[in-house]
Amino acid sequence: MTFEVGDRVIYPNQGVGLIEEVFSSSVGGEKADFYRLRLEANNSLVMIPVTNAGNIGVRRLCSKKDLKELFQVLDSQVVDTGRDWKNRYKDNVEKMMTGSIVDVAQVLKSLHYLSTQKPLSFREKKMYDRARQLVVSEIATVQEKDPEGVEAMLEERLEESCQMVEPV
Repeated sequence: MTFEVGDRVIYPNQGVGLIEEVFSSSVGGEKADFYRLRLEANNSLVMIPVTNAGNIGVRRLCSKKDLKELFQVLDSQVVDTGRDWKNRYKDNVEKMMTGSIVDVAQVLKSLHYLSTQKPLSFREKKMYDRARQLVVSEIATVQEKDPEGVEAMLEERLEESCQMVEPV
């Protein structure tokens, strides 16, 4: 998958970014092509080797079909909470690193549900906040909506679905 200057992409576990430049540079005596990506969440710059972008998980913004699947996850009345916290945390880290918005939504949903049952650990609370930010930013970008409005809608959906959850 190749990107061009001006493309908005998702950088796994970091969120929406804008390709500002595609350039060549010499690294270790070898010439390589890079994307210069500006992350919208914190305005930082990331250099990504063009040949490694796919392995890292850089992808285009989700499609309307992906959004539909994301909303199905959020609205679902099933949450996977059956493991101890160490295994759950490990599984959630792996999902967050895939870059898939649907995987991130699954993490958000399960951690939201857990937070209604008991206080989250510091690490899980941090992951919950990160998952929430990633989901809100991508939905807002794709739907061209205000992030605050998307966050309110997301909170409402999570609250409604978690009231009827059947833990797995």
